[in-house]
Amino acid sequence: MTEHDDRQARFERGMALLDEVSGGQGQGVMDSLADVSPELARQIVAWGFGEIYARPQLVPRDRQLVTIGILTALGGCEPQLRLHINTALNVGVEPVEIIEALLQSAGYCGFPRAINATNVAKEVFAERGLLPVEGTR
Repeated sequence: MTEHDDRQARFERGMALLDEVSGGQGQGVMDSLADVSPELARQIVAWGFGEIYARPQLVPRDRQLVTIGILTALGGCEPQLRLHINTALNVGVEPVEIIEALLQSAGYCGFPRAINATNVAKEVFAERGLLPVEGTR
C-alpha cells in the first residue's frame, strides 16, 4: 500500500466513523474549512477520527464524555462543544450524564467555563426536545 493509499484509507475510515457518530456531520466539517484550510479538515477526519477515535480502548460514549470535559476546560470552543454534545447524545450518553460531567468540570476548570458549557448543552437539549433534564438534582 502506498502512502497515498494509506492516507486515503485513514480518511475514509475517519469520515465513515465521524458520520456514524455525529449523525452525518462529516461533510460539514470538511465544508467549514474548505476555502481556507482543506488540509486541516482532512487531518481532523483522518487523524482525529480515522486514527484516534477509531481506537477500541474507549467506546464512543466514553470518548465523548472525555471530549466534552476537555472542551469545557479549554473554553472558547462552543461550536465544537455543540457538535460533541450532539454526538454524545447520538452514541447513547444521557442528558443527565452530560450535565453531571459539566458539573464535575466546574471544580477543575471553574464555574464560568462550566456555565458556558452548560448553556451550550441547554441549547442542544432544547433543539432536540430534551428539556427539562430529569435527575439533575
